[in-house]
Amino acid sequence: MPRDIARKVLELEAQAILDLMRRLDEGFDRAVEMLYACNGRVVVTGMGKSGLIGAKIAATLNSTGTPSLSLHPAEAVHGDIGMVVAGDIVLAISSSGETEELLRLLELLKRIDVALIAMTGNRESSLARYARVHIDVGIEREAAPLELVPTASTTAALAMGDALAMALVERRGFTPEDFARFHPGGRLGSRLLTAGHLMHSGEAAPIVRLGTPMRQALVTMGDKRLGMTCVVDTAGRLTGVITDGDLRRAVAGGDNLLGRNVDEIMTRSPVTIARNELAARALHILESSKITSLVVVDSEGRVEGVLHIHDLWRTQLF
Repeated sequence: MPRDIARKVLELEAQAILDLMRRLDEGFDRAVEMLYACNGRVVVTGMGKSGLIGAKIAATLNSTGTPSLSLHPAEAVHGDIGMVVAGDIVLAISSSGETEELLRLLELLKRIDVALIAMTGNRESSLARYARVHIDVGIEREAAPLELVPTASTTAALAMGDALAMALVERRGFTPEDFARFHPGGRLGSRLLTAGHLMHSGEAAPIVRLGTPMRQALVTMGDKRLGMTCVVDTAGRLTGVITDGDLRRAVAGGDNLLGRNVDEIMTRSPVTIARNELAARALHILESSKITSLVVVDSEGRVEGVLHIHDLWRTQLF
């Protein structure tokens, strides 16, 4: 039955990953410290399916704050080795540790004086012996019939690459804000964006002082195009807001807007948010309060910017 084969494959690959835990040693710790201290890029290389695993590891490292690239070893000996420079670290992946194309790279790496971390299933292999640090990703057996196709071995290498990347995340003190900076266009990143990332600040923020004539406030609202303006005191602390809704209500009540100042029209005690609050939280506040703008303030109540609901819609938060 196909499902019986599937269960066996999944069982063998799961066991291969579990077995990695007992293979972890000081070499893993040394590799993490080397990668953390690297002033260049991490160049991940491997032949065939190991190369595909390496490309994924490089992508994971890039997205978590470790500059990385993927290098095809066969192309490297035909000129692409030029992308590797002093200060880089090479992470080479090979189940046997005897992959011909990788071994041909060793002499080139010596000339460049680049450190090598080897991830192999054979501690006594040529690659493992040459490497400054070796990480054991050995397996008991492949999950494929006749053990001809790399399956459990590539799964083990991929899992170990993830382990390296996540250990580096902890070592670097990588934060949700850092993740959002590297993923500005993705749904994962958008969930981690903060009000500070999206707010209109500086010259883009509509702000007027207490006592400002309404004629001038209307000009500010028109120029900034957010449908509102903040009203602040001389210290920049928020005292109120004037929105399009406030204007409509004032006109409907027969007020002569142009003959008044902002103090008489503004809504006092407006809804605010801190710059480090998640954008998803801001969206919830806007929707539950049935308003279109939030004022971003610091701990002293000073205006830092304005967040409009359209800015949140553009992040595809929902």
